[in-house]
Amino acid sequence: MTPWEMAAVFAAGTGAGAVNAVVGSGTLITFPVLLATGLPPVTATVSNGLGLVPGSISAVIGYREELRGQGRRVLLLGIGAVLGGLAGAVLLLTLPAEAFERIVPALVGLALVLVACQPLIARRVRRRRRRTGGPARPDGGPLLFTGLTLASVYGGYFSAAQGIIYVSLMGMLLDETLQRLNAVKNVLAAVVNTVAALLFLFFAEFDWTAVVLIAAGSALGGLAGARTGRRFSPAVLRTLIVSVGAIALVHLVLH
Repeated sequence: MTPWEMAAVFAAGTGAGAVNAVVGSGTLITFPVLLATGLPPVTATVSNGLGLVPGSISAVIGYREELRGQGRRVLLLGIGAVLGGLAGAVLLLTLPAEAFERIVPALVGLALVLVACQPLIARRVRRRRRRTGGPARPDGGPLLFTGLTLASVYGGYFSAAQGIIYVSLMGMLLDETLQRLNAVKNVLAAVVNTVAALLFLFFAEFDWTAVVLIAAGSALGGLAGARTGRRFSPAVLRTLIVSVGAIALVHLVLH
């Protein structure tokens, strides 16, 4: 890489770390930059996944207050994230790149609708629960575990808009604030990225320069993004998630 390319990759990593902490879809910042430096698509995807691990961890640290009291939930859903992330990473190394091209835009689009409608859906779920007398499941039940595991398969494969899918699923099935759901989202993303990265270290080709630059940038961006994102009201945070997700959807459809 030239010095200018290295600077661009570092800046992209910083931006991706910040966006991932608050919303998700940071891969849409780093991936095109890595391709522009001349890396092949799979090598760029693997290098990006490795580099974003420190950013995911720093985002978790930044949201640690919102994680209080959610240890059991995180542990249970984290099991699904491990299984899904590992499966997605294996698929990346074995399947052609076109395998998910058709389903991913539809998946992201559905997630955006669910995030936008989350307050209405949550109210209807609570009313139905009161009528039936059923208690709220603190872990979301088998439906949430299955949904997040499948989302983690996608996350291990590519990860763009992965966090938006997580938030949309949890928002429907958990009685929690959006900020606390965002904190759990950061943990699940960190788990998926780490599991995939461990597999990539042994079985995939990657560019160490790109990995180090994105790792340094994403670590800084993750902390900054968490510090900023925690101040947003639910309405602002939801608007930001939908806006960034819409950009991600357009990007995925056009490419």
